[in-house]
Amino acid sequence: MNIIFVLIPLGLVLLAFAIWAFFWAVGNGQFDDLDTPAWRILLDDDRRPPPQGNKSGQGEEREPDGQ
Repeated sequence: MNIIFVLIPLGLVLLAFAIWAFFWAVGNGQFDDLDTPAWRILLDDDRRPPPQGNKSGQGEEREPDGQ
């Protein structure tokens, strides 16, 4: 029965921490855009694949990536 005197304050401290963490995340913009990360996987990739010429890796020339 004495354990309840430890568990109730510990539970309240954990609840206060969870509420603080939620408001901190909201304040820092963690929940501002929930849709874009899910759609980003479906967008086309504009980069070209690497050349398929020389498989041995010797004498391989790389094209500039235009950055």
